[in-house]
Amino acid sequence: MFQKILIANRGEIACRVAATARRMGVKTVAVYSDADAQAKHVAACDEAVHIGGSAPKDSYLRWERILQAAKDTGAQAIHPGYGFLSENEDFARACAEAGLVFIGPPASAIADMGLKAESKRLMATAGVPLVPGYQGEDQDPQLLHREADCIGYPVLIKASAGGGGKGMRLVEKSEDFAAALESCKREATGSFGNDAVLVEKYVLRPRHIEIQVFGDTQGNVVYLFERDCSVQRRHQKVLEEAPAPHMPPLLRQQMGEAAVAAARAVGYVGAGTVEFIVEQPGGYEAPEAMKFYFMEMNTRLQVEHPVTEAITGEDLVEWQLRVAAGQPLPKRQDELKIHGHAIEARICAENPDNQFLPATGTLAVYRKPDAAAFERGTPRIDDGVRRGDAISPFYDSMIAKLIVHGDTREQALARLDEALAQTHIVGLATNVQFLRHVVHSDAFREAKLDTALIQREAAQLFDQEKVGLPLAAAAAVAALLSREQAGAQPGDPFGQRDGWRSLVGSRRRFDFDFHGQPATAWLSYGQRGAAHRLSVGARDGDAAAAGEEFAFSDAASAGRIDLRLGEQRVRASVYAHGEVFDVFTARGATRITLVDPLAHAGVAAGEGGRLTAPMPGKVVSFAVQAGDKVSKGQPLAVMEAMKMEHTIAAPADGVVAELLYAPGDQVAEGAELLKLAAA
Repeated sequence: MFQKILIANRGEIACRVAATARRMGVKTVAVYSDADAQAKHVAACDEAVHIGGSAPKDSYLRWERILQAAKDTGAQAIHPGYGFLSENEDFARACAEAGLVFIGPPASAIADMGLKAESKRLMATAGVPLVPGYQGEDQDPQLLHREADCIGYPVLIKASAGGGGKGMRLVEKSEDFAAALESCKREATGSFGNDAVLVEKYVLRPRHIEIQVFGDTQGNVVYLFERDCSVQRRHQKVLEEAPAPHMPPLLRQQMGEAAVAAARAVGYVGAGTVEFIVEQPGGYEAPEAMKFYFMEMNTRLQVEHPVTEAITGEDLVEWQLRVAAGQPLPKRQDELKIHGHAIEARICAENPDNQFLPATGTLAVYRKPDAAAFERGTPRIDDGVRRGDAISPFYDSMIAKLIVHGDTREQALARLDEALAQTHIVGLATNVQFLRHVVHSDAFREAKLDTALIQREAAQLFDQEKVGLPLAAAAAVAALLSREQAGAQPGDPFGQRDGWRSLVGSRRRFDFDFHGQPATAWLSYGQRGAAHRLSVGARDGDAAAAGEEFAFSDAASAGRIDLRLGEQRVRASVYAHGEVFDVFTARGATRITLVDPLAHAGVAAGEGGRLTAPMPGKVVSFAVQAGDKVSKGQPLAVMEAMKMEHTIAAPADGVVAELLYAPGDQVAEGAELLKLAAA
């Protein structure tokens, strides 16, 4: 076994690899960029080497610096994690030439599977089922268009060197093909340096099911069963589970054997994933009719590998290290068994209610699930951040992975929802509540799965307010009173929060902004032992201000409050930052803002005619010039943030008055990109 390895990655996967290495007695070396100088993965390793600037091209993609770092620290092998250099055949080859072990497959296997078109030709030879499509070398746009017309719409255009949902476009009719092809090629060039694409039939009602495979240098190859990754947004995974629900045992065996055949066809060594698209011609209720087709092979460890570990009891990173050191696979195929059910949720810095736009900011609050609240199937959190860390625009938007395990899928779902409810993040937008909405949806609960689940169930998943204004306001009022009481001098009667008056009762007004709508709460203090009452939503002079009985008590833990509003009793965690209150309850989370009417008096309405960046990122291109007339909804610009392209559309009809940036410029969130004048 190795004495020391270098981890050529960052974030949660670097921490994950370091944890297994430490357990095995293997020393680790971290590498880090300017942005990651104080990152968690740096502290998780025994040594750390600075390799360059914050942008990946200036650090994590500079393999000559990584190789030098390995040489300088005496590392014997390099673990690439996933992303960055993990599927770069030139890097794998350079490691070997430098006398270092690349903890991954041979460079030849990466090359064979790295280009989707070539890999599909190999799979056809190996007898693995393929989706009808065009994988030829001729990339003439007109030829590609004709091939798509022959295949029949809808079709998928996919970057041949792609992965992670980047460089992929769904085309539903012939007249949209040319524009989609151009966009796909541009994104493929930016992400992979290769604009070659393939075109294939879009399978209706598809499930995305992948098989974990492992090979060693002795020629042994096994499969560690399947993962269902059908819940996706923008072709990127949101929830993954193992085993796949409603998977017939015969189909599991057939897919596993096909995946092993795929791995053997390229002489595969190490951890890999063979991804299949699964058609459901008989609908959700007829799993025996499902058909599977090879999609691609990822020649690395996958983000979702923990669910496979949970159901098999195996540590896949340990398997990687042992195989890379020349040892045989730890188990034979007949020794591998499925135990229970596991689900992984990817917690990302993004705003699902605003087209999943990525978010940046500081983790002002980062509270993880309480492990003591779970008997078995304790939640596992894989992350690379700590409270106070910044989520920057330079890297992927994923904050953490939350993994649960149960004896059944139903038990795992319940544990996942409970763990998500206990995950509190403040300081930037996240998808935590959206994940809970998915878990609660009928389609996911009943395992009616396909890759269009999120779009199909949009009414249940987006713009959901589960806490409501009355409880949000009550929590904010309770937090305000608690804060005032904490700041009072002992024995000071004017610092008490009971609102006592010698002759008459008293009322107090609180003005709030709740999701852009004004609201008012009236607190009527009870006198001589009478209960306080809170009326929410009432306006000045409204006779309905009597409200409901209101009481609260501070729980032992800071920020936790037991609320009673009328017949409702709720335990809430309230985090106040200035006038903003983030409220977390078992039913959901929300935000409410205290408004000082005097502070905001006379503020002018926001000027129109502007178009601003919805997130920090890079301007890729403008589709218009100064003087152009545009219509509402017309694409104006393309931005790139966190490895994804985002189209900026006109908010109204108008004339482009001025472009304020040039392609390639980095812009901050809220930066004005161009000016629109009235048409």
